[in-house]
Amino acid sequence: MSSTSVPAQTASPSTTLGGQLRASPAVMGAIDALVRETKAASARLTDIRPANPGLKESYDALMKRAADVRGRALLYPYIGSGLGNGALVELADGSVKWDLICGIGVHFFGHSDGELIRESLIGSLDDTVKHGNLQSNFEAFEFMETLLAEAKKNSRLKYAYVSTSGAMANENAIKICYQKHAPAARVIAFKDCFMGRSVTMCQIGDTAEYRQGIPLSTLVDYMPFYEPAVAEKMGLKRYIDQAVWHLSQYLDRYPGQHACFIFEMVQGEGGFNVAHRDYLKALMEVCKARRVAVWDDEIQTWGRTPRMFAYEQFNLGEYVDVFCIGKMTQACATLYTEEYNPKPGLLSGTFTGEGPSFRVGRRIIERLRDGNYYGDDGLIARHHTAFREQVKALAACHPEWFPKVIDALGYEHEIAGGLGGMMKFTPFGGRKEKVTAACKACFEEGAILFYCGHGPYHVRMLPPLGVFKFEDWPRVFAVIEKGLAKAAG
Repeated sequence: MSSTSVPAQTASPSTTLGGQLRASPAVMGAIDALVRETKAASARLTDIRPANPGLKESYDALMKRAADVRGRALLYPYIGSGLGNGALVELADGSVKWDLICGIGVHFFGHSDGELIRESLIGSLDDTVKHGNLQSNFEAFEFMETLLAEAKKNSRLKYAYVSTSGAMANENAIKICYQKHAPAARVIAFKDCFMGRSVTMCQIGDTAEYRQGIPLSTLVDYMPFYEPAVAEKMGLKRYIDQAVWHLSQYLDRYPGQHACFIFEMVQGEGGFNVAHRDYLKALMEVCKARRVAVWDDEIQTWGRTPRMFAYEQFNLGEYVDVFCIGKMTQACATLYTEEYNPKPGLLSGTFTGEGPSFRVGRRIIERLRDGNYYGDDGLIARHHTAFREQVKALAACHPEWFPKVIDALGYEHEIAGGLGGMMKFTPFGGRKEKVTAACKACFEEGAILFYCGHGPYHVRMLPPLGVFKFEDWPRVFAVIEKGLAKAAG
């Protein structure tokens, strides 16, 4: 028998064979060795670097294969090598870049994190790759327990159901709302919202090009998202009163026909727009009075505001009936209160996720809970201040890149914005063609960014603040400066 083999054995009264496998010194030693090797390789990535000319031919071949499979070229020529170091990531062409978008916010702890790799490796020992609704190991429930323990602190949320994507979490949420308020068939959402790519969610999302050719079967009414410039001009009370009137008009026009109002307290795809608490509270109070479910969508927001939950940031947890989470948590989930606990059979599915996703997601929640990330002086708030300082300094050096940002109604916007780890800045007046060109130029120079908004358009950043260092901000903006210079030319 090999010295690294797990000997034949039977389960003792206090453990199972599966438990013994995970506790095996041979298994844990092998996992320790894998993590050490990964960390040693990762540590060699210390700064950005250009592509290796010797890998160009093979990388071009990979890009072509990817395009052939998809039917069109990739938006960015990004194919990872499988290794990174915190905020730095290596691509398969040998280049190393700052990852400031992290898969649209998935990798809060960056690349090649040893602790999360360890959890993933332990999870990979499961007897099956996928967990399911009918048959599941306990990792899925442990993930939900850990999430609910945090969610319950400042809300009435009591139960959770996991799913394999944010769109599916949203699909489960809308089913819960429909069932609770049957036969109500209408939903209310904010202008410029984004909900996902399923047939139903692309209809709710306020981007026409994302639903081209899709039959419009979902009944959606749109409310304006909070506009600080308009609120300042009108006065906050009058502005809120007008919004309440607007919402009441919908509810009066279609009495008893609205199942839910979907709240993005900080919009993601829509432009990293930040609402005002009083505005949200007034609308939620109308929903409560008129028996319309308050659905809080935090799939992109969760974990990135100066409080773990956006409803905590705005102190609105008492109003939330249904809640969706994803991206940073690896596994996605729909949470709901006792009142919205659905009937048997409504929520199901062959797949709920994988053991590695549940274990990594649980550990991410624990690290956020136990770290110094939240609060007015937490790392997330301090990083946001550092980000704004860098934008301000860049604009002072190159004012020609940062003309006034004027929207379609003639209101001026700040050149830097967002909240917490959701960061945006607006060069070139927010013109789409220039902003997208700036993102691509920054990619070529070594910084991976993306854009958001519907006019004006913004450069969007979701940096891995779990591993990002304050001294890295000047290094990042030196690269961004080179990219903007190329786009400006």
